[in-house]
Amino acid sequence: MKKLKLKGNVRDAALSILWAVENQQAYSNLLLNDTISNYGLADKDKGLLTEITYGTLQHRMTLDFYLDPYIKKKLEPWVRTLLRLSLYQMVYLDRVPERAAIHEAVEIAKKRGHGGIGSVVNGILRSIQRNGLRSLDEINDPTLRLSIETSHPEWLIRRWIGQYGFDKTKEMAIENNLVPRQTVRVNLAATTTEDAIRALEAEGLSAERSPRIPECLFVSGGQPAKTAAFKSGLITIQDESSMLPVYALQPEPGMTVLDMCAAPGGKATHIAEKMQNTGKLYAMDLHPHKVKLIDEAAARLGHTIIKTEAGDARSSGERFDGIQFDRILLDAPCSGLGVIKRKPDIKYTKSETDFQRLQGVQLDLLNEAVYLLKPQGILVYSTCTVDQEENNGTVARFLETHPNMELIPAALPGSLRADSPVQIFPQDFGGDGFFVAAFQKRER
Repeated sequence: MKKLKLKGNVRDAALSILWAVENQQAYSNLLLNDTISNYGLADKDKGLLTEITYGTLQHRMTLDFYLDPYIKKKLEPWVRTLLRLSLYQMVYLDRVPERAAIHEAVEIAKKRGHGGIGSVVNGILRSIQRNGLRSLDEINDPTLRLSIETSHPEWLIRRWIGQYGFDKTKEMAIENNLVPRQTVRVNLAATTTEDAIRALEAEGLSAERSPRIPECLFVSGGQPAKTAAFKSGLITIQDESSMLPVYALQPEPGMTVLDMCAAPGGKATHIAEKMQNTGKLYAMDLHPHKVKLIDEAAARLGHTIIKTEAGDARSSGERFDGIQFDRILLDAPCSGLGVIKRKPDIKYTKSETDFQRLQGVQLDLLNEAVYLLKPQGILVYSTCTVDQEENNGTVARFLETHPNMELIPAALPGSLRADSPVQIFPQDFGGDGFFVAAFQKRER
């Protein structure tokens, strides 16, 4: 593929992002803003770029199923990517005429390649337009059909069926392909929920309360991160499920608290709000550039008790030797299978070997946390994944080696069940998939 960019062309911009995701292990969410700027896209095209990019990623395996019978010769990989994003528009976007999608694909193929590639692309897409899509009913195996139909790797679908059954797996896989809801957390240290709603509505957005979490709002009609309410620290961007671990932690004003893997700072700032900005709150992260994000978030929200530290939390015992914490949050590095709706690339990059490796890291972090926790102190372990081996398996192994730790009910808000551990699925209320386990340290 020639390296030229077709400035102002939204479909060529989508091709660049998808190509980088598939071949350079880039993250689509991080590339979007840079690409919008580099291509000089008009405001009206930004939404279409996001829709084409995420939609093509979400439905990649289904699109390949439709394309395969029409591809008779070996194609350069970027041409297949171009065919996928073009077919995505033809199949899933009612407002894009098929002739427009095909015309744009042929022009990009000619300019990024040559006239011969343009003819091949034209021939394949027009054949599909003429003959229609093949039926998914051709696939007899229900597990393989669900894999192709929802575009999740077959090994992952089989694993989830083994853990949760076919119906729950199907619900989750379908939910993962929906557009995620925009949610924000109101900074209750700076304003009230009512005033935050009024501030957002004054800027032309719509906001309504979550029925589960008092400080969570559902927002539509604009980008909350672009509002004055965000810039002045009245709100922060956070998924509803991601607010639950801090409830389970039960932080209070004046406590000494550690957030072990804190970047980009969503939960650390939530803890500071629950502590009414009094006490001591340490926020660690492995990468210095990510620690900077925590500092920026704390400054914007006006939280002065957060002290950030760059370093490996597996060595936090050395760093905080002599300090005993009332509360410790471990929002652990994980496979991220609960956030596929926001990051569809995840489902194609993970493998079964990841789970055991991640569990080892998580146990090392939990072992370190026990050393630093006061008697009667609370430790919360959370992940944004839905894998039983990774989540429940880690809890079981942790309890086996730490008889001084016991599971306690997670103090979740509203109608949410106060079990421990708690597994939230993406389809439960439309948020991210999340896992929360709360432990308390017994007296010596």
